[in-house]
Amino acid sequence: MSVSFRNVDVDAGAPVDTWPYEAIVTVIERGSISDWITLTRAIDADPWGAVARQVEDYLSYESPYGVGPLMARAIARARRQAEAAERAVVADEVRQLVVESGMTMEEFARGVGTSRSRLSTYRTGRVVPSATMMHRMRHVSGRSVADQ
Repeated sequence: MSVSFRNVDVDAGAPVDTWPYEAIVTVIERGSISDWITLTRAIDADPWGAVARQVEDYLSYESPYGVGPLMARAIARARRQAEAAERAVVADEVRQLVVESGMTMEEFARGVGTSRSRLSTYRTGRVVPSATMMHRMRHVSGRSVADQ
């Protein structure tokens, strides 16, 4: 950590998500590239966590030249990547539920009350099914909620 914290009681070696808000602001305003990388790694690890929220809060009323837009893009990128990974997990589960059911795509789709083409969008991750649809798919596949 190249930035020194003045009037902020924080161990620069401690995990970023334990730092007080003032330390995060100090890093944004007076830090170096390596300090900003530390922030972006924390944001990557938890795109909706405390660090990302604190950076967003700061950027809502300040726009430090250069680093402000970079931090905003880092948050947006981390969230896009997390959402893509989440979509992939849901799509994998839908594919597995169809297989576990032993039904054809058409039969499974009919069993959950949707079309084959809509089921296909769930299986590829283009569309994320609602929680109630996931529950229905688990039921039709024979996987009980207790198995989750």
